Amino acid sequence: MTTKQRAFLKSLASTMDVIVHIGKESLTPQVVASVDEALTARELIKVGVLKNCADDPKTLAQIISERTHSDVVQVIGKKIVLYKPDKKNPKIKLPLA
Repeated sequence: MTTKQRAFLKSLASTMDVIVHIGKESLTPQVVASVDEALTARELIKVGVLKNCADDPKTLAQIISERTHSDVVQVIGKKIVLYKPDKKNPKIKLPLA
């Protein structure tokens, strides 16, 4: 993903609400499944890490990214933005490199 594409996705995500919350249980299989399901439906999602979660948001973002085969767009504070394009019918058109 190029810098221009990442900036485009960040601008789209800035107005989005958090779809999935990660709480004190941290990354459970149910959380990963719900993130993957949301990515399939929307392509671009925002994940919130609650204050009672002891894990580092950047580490969580990497783990979720690996398990869902998605890209980490950004991690700001306790918010994670993930992107996974739909192979057959993409909803978000990324600018060319």
